[in-house]
Amino acid sequence: MQFDYIIVGAGTAGCVLANRLSENPLNQVLLVEAGMDSRDPRITMPSSYPLLNGTYLNWNFFTEPQAKLGGRKIYQPRGKAMGGSSAINCMAYIRGNRADFDGWSAMGCAGWDYEHILPYFKKSENNIRFSNEYHGQGGPLTVSDPKHLTPFGQAFIQACGEIGIPETDDFNGARQIGAGMFQFAIENGERVSGAKAFIYPVLKRRNLKVLSQFMVGELLFEGDRVKGISGWASGKKSAESIFASREVILSAGSFQSPQLLMLSGIGPKEYLREFGIESRVDLAGVGQNLSDHLFVNMHAEASTDHLSFNAAISAPNFAQYTWNKSGPLSASPLEGCAFVDSQGGSEQPDLQFHFSSAWSLDIYDYKQMPLRDGFTCLPTLLKPASRGYVGLNSASPWDAPLIDPQYLTDAEGKDLATLVRGVKMAHQILLAPAFDSLRKGSRLRYPSEDLSEEVILKHIEMATECVYHPVGTCQMGQGANTVTDPGSLRVRGLEGLRVIDASIMPDLVSGNTNAAVMAIAEKGADLILNNP
Repeated sequence: MQFDYIIVGAGTAGCVLANRLSENPLNQVLLVEAGMDSRDPRITMPSSYPLLNGTYLNWNFFTEPQAKLGGRKIYQPRGKAMGGSSAINCMAYIRGNRADFDGWSAMGCAGWDYEHILPYFKKSENNIRFSNEYHGQGGPLTVSDPKHLTPFGQAFIQACGEIGIPETDDFNGARQIGAGMFQFAIENGERVSGAKAFIYPVLKRRNLKVLSQFMVGELLFEGDRVKGISGWASGKKSAESIFASREVILSAGSFQSPQLLMLSGIGPKEYLREFGIESRVDLAGVGQNLSDHLFVNMHAEASTDHLSFNAAISAPNFAQYTWNKSGPLSASPLEGCAFVDSQGGSEQPDLQFHFSSAWSLDIYDYKQMPLRDGFTCLPTLLKPASRGYVGLNSASPWDAPLIDPQYLTDAEGKDLATLVRGVKMAHQILLAPAFDSLRKGSRLRYPSEDLSEEVILKHIEMATECVYHPVGTCQMGQGANTVTDPGSLRVRGLEGLRVIDASIMPDLVSGNTNAAVMAIAEKGADLILNNP
């Protein structure tokens, strides 16, 4: 088989690219996905996304033991289905801060500043509420307010006000700082994944082929040009080769894009030699610069009954959802949000507070979720200084990549200090008067002790999890350790190969990453079409 473009990975970026590149009927486009083309109802139903952890729809990766987190291996959810992680995430629509993108430009990524990237956010968006200079209408991705609200979300906004965090109605508008309700990629009570927004509506295009359950093992070369991919279709023992007359585009994400590069001989030469992999291009930055958001689980038990999302999955609620796509199952358990600069009062936050009208000791294990009401505030480290890496466990594509984020290891200890401030603020929020009529008692359930410095540090060590926003492992830029060229997103030293996904980010955005990945892919598609 031969196509003009082969896109590896049908996550958010891959779905956007496949849609935009196939708009021209002369372009023959193949979108390849290792997971299934699944219409599992747990994907469609917004409230049920916690049920997707540990399933066949998830790669279920774990990190190496993290020294600063009690030696724990941290769970790394990654979508393994059409839509990728947009099929399993909480659906929050957050773009990041203006300063994030201006910072990319200052780091040598010309054309990636806020003014240049804003049109791509707007191009994708169909915002149900906002119609102004910051938002788009008519795009493939519907962004809406939740149809179902609990009293806990409004109490969260009021509690933030009581500790000095102002209210805002739009985190993606003129000012990100403040507390308010999330908007979500939800339409008529159903999740809008990258696949639902960008692929399913255009499946009838004759020049677009989607190949699911195909595991890519390596890239194929002709000299310094990538000419295709080799991999295995579901149930097949022998590898199959597929060729691209123009380009192969890696959109497999921050773990698997660098893994596939390294398996194909693109990466640190001496490191690859350890796995018996012949070096084709000695690129030291492949897999480096791994960065991810962390948040700390803090929660209280509620004095209410059947108002939080802990009891959302029930026969009456399922009937209500089936009948008219309303009720608790039509919404994300993540409800409120706040962005704060905890030190300087600037317009660029260092902390995000995710607020959920649900509670559990392990936020990634639904089986541990109590059936009693409760609510959670998760102080989130937005701009970590710590950097880790993605490597190999073997030369086999069937083995998971080695993931070592090296959380909280920055030399100056700024990451830990910021999380400590976040824990203190979250404690104040959860114990604020706004929650007095909803909270059971005057203490938190987790952590239950008084907040000494020792208790805070121990709690961070044992209750911190990733927000599964990994970025940076195929970093764009101008330096010696960069992998992709900002002007084209081509991999340095090769022809016919680009990387377009979260791995190209030189630094994390200040907030949830899915919207930013969508904008990257929109811009990437333009770069391909205008710079062939």
